[in-house]
Amino acid sequence: MEKQKKILILILTIGVFGILNTEMGVIGLLPSIAEHFNVSISEAGLTVSLFAIAIAVSGPTMPLLFSGIDRKKVMLLVLGVFVVGNIATLFITNFTVLLIVRIILGFFHPIYCSMAFTVAASSVSKEAAPKAVSKVFIGVSAGMVAGVPIASFIDSAVSYEMAMVFFAIVNCIVFIATLIFVPAMPIEERLSYGAQLSVLKKSIIWISIAAVILLNSAVFGVYSYLAEYLKTVTGMSPNTISLTLLLFGAANIIGNLVAGKLLTHSAMKSVVSFPLFMGAVYIILFFAGQFAVPMAMITFIWGILAGGIMANINQYLIASAAPEAPDFANGLFISSCNVGTTLGAAVGGLLISGMGTQYVVLVGILSILLSFVTILLRNFMITSKRQFLG
Repeated sequence: MEKQKKILILILTIGVFGILNTEMGVIGLLPSIAEHFNVSISEAGLTVSLFAIAIAVSGPTMPLLFSGIDRKKVMLLVLGVFVVGNIATLFITNFTVLLIVRIILGFFHPIYCSMAFTVAASSVSKEAAPKAVSKVFIGVSAGMVAGVPIASFIDSAVSYEMAMVFFAIVNCIVFIATLIFVPAMPIEERLSYGAQLSVLKKSIIWISIAAVILLNSAVFGVYSYLAEYLKTVTGMSPNTISLTLLLFGAANIIGNLVAGKLLTHSAMKSVVSFPLFMGAVYIILFFAGQFAVPMAMITFIWGILAGGIMANINQYLIASAAPEAPDFANGLFISSCNVGTTLGAAVGGLLISGMGTQYVVLVGILSILLSFVTILLRNFMITSKRQFLG
């Protein structure tokens, strides 16, 4: 039984990697997409932005619609859609059709990811759930970090088409593994759509959503422009920038391993103290950003906090606020993260254009300060409720 659980979580981790790889890996292919379809780089960027918008829109709805169906069947459906979608991109010659396929994949993305978190958490005891979820998040980090350089390498070494084949192969492997090794997972107690939607009446869910949006805004408002920051403020060479970004990615995976232990043993303390550590990192980054060695060191610490620990905290904040509707809650989590990413990147861009690249860190400091306030408010609401019930 224990071995089956480990196999299940491994499959979920690789599955999430495949889904995120399809989403983020395209970033490394934008020049080739622009050339292949004879469009500008900014137009090619729509393959990323429209995918993200589709996720934000479908995050709360699609997992809800599929919440009553056997989870193995749903996972196979989503993986099948991604395999077919990635293969289809090999034969598409019209850019508009490519965007439509990417939007369709974006709509199916939250179904698998939210279900992966739910299945991982439900496969172990309540106490061990954060640790199981943190392992699945390794797939998220790997998909976001490794997907771009892998796809870019295949594109430059072989061709754009083979990079798209790579996306399809990963999803195909997970499809076969799910078919063979994952048991049927029928829903024993099916919650009505109304019962799941009723969690939106809880004030705790809305304050949790606000906290997640602000935390993600704090990270991606700065990270979205990290390469530009390292170039213009720190003065790093292109190769050093690549190594620093890789360092950030590796730190993400370490952060996931740390997060599982923190949330298992001291969830409340970890959540409250997180903004304080992030705020300290951003203050150091703001004042030491022009020095290469300190910048590399702080980027590594930032990667542990931002990519690994924060992602797990975000999922915990919303999932623990609505444990009675796990699939819907995880869908809300995914959607909130995408809203936060979009908001942070937009504000960061405004700060750069208005004040200069160095001041992009201010979006991180402001967002993390506001997130700290919302987290304190959330904790006050939980404590007050416990005292009232007690």
